Amino acid sequence: MTVHLTKLHATGNDFLVALAPGPEPGLAAALCDRHRGVGADGLLVLGPGSDGSDATMTLYNADGSTAEMSGNGIRCLAWVAVNEGRAPGDELVVDTGGGRRRVELDRDPSTGQLRAATVEMGPVTFDAASIPFTGPSALDLEVTYHGVTYHGDAAAVGNPHLVLLVDDVERTRVTQHGPHLEHDPRFPEGTNVEFIAPTGPDSLRMRVWERGVGETLSCGTGACAAAAVAHRRGLVGTDVTVHVLGGDLRVTLGETVRLGGPVSHAFDVDLPDEGWRP
Repeated sequence: MTVHLTKLHATGNDFLVALAPGPEPGLAAALCDRHRGVGADGLLVLGPGSDGSDATMTLYNADGSTAEMSGNGIRCLAWVAVNEGRAPGDELVVDTGGGRRRVELDRDPSTGQLRAATVEMGPVTFDAASIPFTGPSALDLEVTYHGVTYHGDAAAVGNPHLVLLVDDVERTRVTQHGPHLEHDPRFPEGTNVEFIAPTGPDSLRMRVWERGVGETLSCGTGACAAAAVAHRRGLVGTDVTVHVLGGDLRVTLGETVRLGGPVSHAFDVDLPDEGWRP
């Protein structure tokens, strides 16, 4: 028996993709381990669609926990769906833990492979109960850790986010403060944490600490939440370029937020069923 995995990344946010039924869920953390496994920010399982969808996406974080949605991950999943012949047209409809998502496909005309995609991410909500967030309001929050006080808003894009405004993204103590802020007690399910600074009327810079993963080079849902928070505060317009460590993402705000960006194939690997397990 072997486990077949496809390794891809979307602006540096890297994922392993397996076809359903995929590896045992308990093996996700071992597969994502960068020292003893293949290494990735998460494991995605591509399953068959139903009731009008083309596919399903099951997402495991690098620590083995499950997550609702990933804007970068769904583009990686779409690459595999295209390669498997499951997306004959220009759109892929995917059911995720955060709801149904439509993915517009941009194929390389010379190879037919997916090179970029734009995802309808659904609405960004600031409703505390929907995030979920237990404070009286998700807006104009203050959080202090290790002598540093941050200000920002909580939001949800199918998963929870805490978006904090900082003066200098590069000098922000993401890896020191992120592990604590992820477990802010007002977020009963934990939260992703974005540190952002506007760089112009239509752009901002972002670093992110992802729930169950750590700092990553990019986060698609985080980029959507960051753009929505910055727009609510009058710092950017509705078409925003989000500069992340792994490249650039395009966010268009509206009743449903649209996220666009590239996707790149790294390699395929077949792992024997024994010898690498924890």
